[in-house]
Amino acid sequence: MKDKKILIISSEVIPYLPQTEQARNSFQIPKAINEHGGQTRIFMPRYGLINERRHQLHEVIRLSGMNLVINDMDMPLIIKVASIPKERMQVYFIDNEEYFKRRAILHDDKGKIFKDNDERMIFFTKGVIETVKKLNWSPDVIHLHGWFTNLFPVYLKSYFADEPLFTESKIVSSIYESNFDGTISDKFFEKVAFDKIDNQYIENLKKANFDGLSKLAVTHSDGIIISSENLPDTVIKEIKDSKKPYLDFSQSKDEETYIEFYNNKL
Repeated sequence: MKDKKILIISSEVIPYLPQTEQARNSFQIPKAINEHGGQTRIFMPRYGLINERRHQLHEVIRLSGMNLVINDMDMPLIIKVASIPKERMQVYFIDNEEYFKRRAILHDDKGKIFKDNDERMIFFTKGVIETVKKLNWSPDVIHLHGWFTNLFPVYLKSYFADEPLFTESKIVSSIYESNFDGTISDKFFEKVAFDKIDNQYIENLKKANFDGLSKLAVTHSDGIIISSENLPDTVIKEIKDSKKPYLDFSQSKDEETYIEFYNNKL
């Protein structure tokens, strides 16, 4: 594991957000990687409910200032960074006033997912990749956590296919239990298609429900982690039928298992 570079991308990470299964994994796994001599960078959105002063976030001017085109709109990208106390782990935050200023994560105060989560996902995906390019940091493994990251494999293998920084990168997707009903958006497919991504890559976005997003991740990832006990049978079947290396839920509870998975299964 020594000097292996692992990029962790998640919509939730402790100590910045409450301790969900995903937030804990997004902290514990990079911690284990560091303890085994690996290198990590963690990326997450900068939601408005994250206390910047308490967590000592500060803007990285040399990385900020880029505009990302989202569905024919120019959206400014702001990058902030913080260090997790007592750990040698840097966390980069993707920020934008329109998408992430609100004091909520992915749901409104009535528990419904935000209508612009499709555009927020596209912005977050492009923002992370463009920032990693600016850092000139070539990851050996890109480990994605949660459905909010399900666009990354598609964009990396199509929109950013000619980017040499990611040529050798292996993609691992951790799939967690769904926390929404129905579809993310009826226009998700056309908003991603705007980026001239071949339709064959994004057929599953025509019905952008949890199963469709999960299938997108499974299809375009190199390895899968079953990170919740209650995934739908359809998603479990999709994972097993893919014939790709995977960890089942019981294996996913042990951080040491990830080190072996990164080194020997991908």
